[in-house]
Amino acid sequence: MLLRLLSGASVLALLSTPALAQDAPSSVGEFSGSVGFVTDYAFRGMTQSDENPALQGSFDYAHESGFYAGIWASTVDFNDNDEASLEMDFSAGYAGEVKGVSYALGGIYYYYPGADSALNYDYYEVMASLGYDFNVASVGASINYSPEYFGDSGDATYINGSVAVPLPYDFTLNGAVGYQWIDKEATFGVSDYADWTIGIGYAWEGFDFSASYVDTDIDKSECSDACDARFILGVSRSF
Repeated sequence: MLLRLLSGASVLALLSTPALAQDAPSSVGEFSGSVGFVTDYAFRGMTQSDENPALQGSFDYAHESGFYAGIWASTVDFNDNDEASLEMDFSAGYAGEVKGVSYALGGIYYYYPGADSALNYDYYEVMASLGYDFNVASVGASINYSPEYFGDSGDATYINGSVAVPLPYDFTLNGAVGYQWIDKEATFGVSDYADWTIGIGYAWEGFDFSASYVDTDIDKSECSDACDARFILGVSRSF
């Protein structure tokens, strides 16, 4: 789940979470989780931690029927006088596979405990994703829609395409490109924009290490340092 730092709603991040990618769950389902650390929490190309390190973790459940549910959390810093210091994402949906094509349909609720309700930080999205593993590379595409996005900024749609290429010695090359449409651009603070990332991951003794380059095409006059290109390091441990 910590792969979310690579592209936010990246389909490969979704389809590779412990809840969806482990061996077939037992009849009562399976639980899994993770804990980790990143040098900066970037969501759809924009820092959510004021370019500072963040602690992250997840707890997930998967049933053999295809139903899944989970919670993902990260420390945040919006430079808003500490109105919000934590983000909690609650997700649920259905995932499966048809002739090698992985798919998922579900919803995500983004919750910022402690933030003043007048800020309208909390919101939800519905999502759909597809993925396919060609052995030499895995590819995916996803779409997320919110009728009232972060900060009361209206309808918002995000699309994302991603690829992961396995490399020798347990390394993986990852890349993703996304585009965010926002109804009330002035309220959100930036115009519709594209984001992209390229990174490399390494698995060792149950630990996952990552290094990624993240950027957007947002005019820096709109977003200052929050949308600058950044290099992010991360480490997580799944259980």
